Amino acid sequence: METAILTSRSKSDLKLLLELAQKIGIKTKVLTHEEIEELGIILAIKDGRTEEYVDTDKFLEKIKV
Repeated sequence: METAILTSRSKSDLKLLLELAQKIGIKTKVLTHEEIEELGIILAIKDGRTEEYVDTDKFLEKIKV
């Protein structure tokens, strides 16, 4: 299975693409605002993971103002 995420500034263009996809048998799903935020958080967590140990106390000291 392959997945694509499309973003458009035009609702009519996106609607046209969704209609075309459905006509040729491609399943579609319009994401809610919450789902988009969750995907963003997931990607940020994956990008930020280094698999290295971080000393929590030292980290908190560095971010204190």
